[in-house]
Amino acid sequence: MTKLWKPLRIIVSLIILLSVIAVFIDFKQVFASQWYTKATYLQFLPSLIKFFSVAGLISAGFIIVLILTLLFGRVYCSTICPLGIFQDIVSFLSKKLRTKKFRFKYAKANNILRYTFLGLAILPVLFGSIYILYLLDPYSNFGRFVSDLGRPLYIKVNNLLASILIKHNVYSVSPYDIVKFDWLTIIFPAIMLVVVVWLSLTRGRLYCNTVCPVGTFLGLVSKISIFKLKFDESKCTKCAKCAFACKSQCISIKDQTVDFSRCVGCFNCLNVCDNNSINYKLSLPKKKETITLDEGPADPSKRNFIAGSVLLAGAMIGLSKLAKAQETSSKTNELPEPASDEKRTNHVKIDRKNYCTPPGSKSISHFKDACTACHLCVSACPNGVIQPSLFEYGVTGMLQPYMDYRSGFCNYECTKCGHVCPTGAILPLTHEEKVVTQMGVALFIKTNCIVYVEETACGSCSEHCPTQAVSMVKYKGELTIPHVTPEICVGCGACEKVCPAKPNKAIYIEGNPIQQVAHKPEIKKADDKKLENFAF
Repeated sequence: MTKLWKPLRIIVSLIILLSVIAVFIDFKQVFASQWYTKATYLQFLPSLIKFFSVAGLISAGFIIVLILTLLFGRVYCSTICPLGIFQDIVSFLSKKLRTKKFRFKYAKANNILRYTFLGLAILPVLFGSIYILYLLDPYSNFGRFVSDLGRPLYIKVNNLLASILIKHNVYSVSPYDIVKFDWLTIIFPAIMLVVVVWLSLTRGRLYCNTVCPVGTFLGLVSKISIFKLKFDESKCTKCAKCAFACKSQCISIKDQTVDFSRCVGCFNCLNVCDNNSINYKLSLPKKKETITLDEGPADPSKRNFIAGSVLLAGAMIGLSKLAKAQETSSKTNELPEPASDEKRTNHVKIDRKNYCTPPGSKSISHFKDACTACHLCVSACPNGVIQPSLFEYGVTGMLQPYMDYRSGFCNYECTKCGHVCPTGAILPLTHEEKVVTQMGVALFIKTNCIVYVEETACGSCSEHCPTQAVSMVKYKGELTIPHVTPEICVGCGACEKVCPAKPNKAIYIEGNPIQQVAHKPEIKKADDKKLENFAF
């Protein structure tokens, strides 16, 4: 049975990893929304945040992870976390490609550094910010790797294959346009990818045991887990094969101990031991027994566990504010006054105070407090309007998605983003709710409009408005000019996207700090007399 633990872990890990990757690169929208939810249900931080943002046990995947950790140790890190599995693949491939045999060596835990990272990530949550937490979260980092770096590459390969097949009259693969995005937003994911890969190649799971706040916290929980790795000193020959295979560098052959707070449950040690001297078995501490994990007398396991529990409890208090916060600020829909009619140049720059958050995100405040910037909504958006932010929400909202109307516009009836969001930052909307959810309001700048500047007909904004919040009214002679009815505008951005005015748009969407409910547009009845005279 001992030898079966590792193959079983590998099979489950690959299924989970491929499922997560599949939903992130699904540019053809093959998977239904429920598959996105299933693929991300057990991801610890998104599940924890969603539990408090929607206040429901239906999103309590993190509880399952905690139970598994209390039973078996950090199986989340080895089997469920996609970033952890990715590191294992990097380490595996590096060993295959090396000319010289590579061995890991035991290293003492850098507790000062690991608990510093944990504190830096969790303490800001008490003040309403998850900024550091989501920058270090393993699932969110992996999501950004796949969505921001892997997905565009995958689409380019698809397009290259499509172009080759088309030349041979094969049309089974269709090309796909890559939505334009700000290249600066991929700098952080690219840097993190280099760091994670480098650490994996040189120090195995050092990122998980030093930088990752989820790994450090689960390490505290795993100290009191029921099943642990234990040495049988009578059988151990101290050959050190287990220590050489340990990617967490937590097996001390000299003391014949395993630092289970750093052990990620990869079971490599079980498979390389020829004498079965290390086993995975029930390990309940005796009443007078002090658990020693080779971390020194200044760092007892009970103290670390209590400290970690206090930090988590504090974080939970901060997260629970998401469900109880009363948002009272409001948004006015005043349109800017146009400049004097004497000027005929497109010169007024857009002065946007707030960017729109995705439909169903309730408010900018709620969205920033619950979004971990995993970019699953970016990948799932069929029209490419949801894009990673740079400083649109300020420094503390960097990488969190926003509605980029330069890239696309929000389909009037689309509710995809709310159904795939794993944290509750974007809540699911019904069709009836979506068509009246007002993310923002269109504002018209007359002096930038082609009708005003060039005195020629346009009307692109009105033609693309799904609610006819933008209509054309009489201007000069036979010319008509746009007019906005803010009450029925939903802020979809179709008008801003298609506006041909240059260098500055003549119409743009000013985001609502709190999303409102728009009025339903009036449906004009057909003129019966005109129908009677219709030729057909």
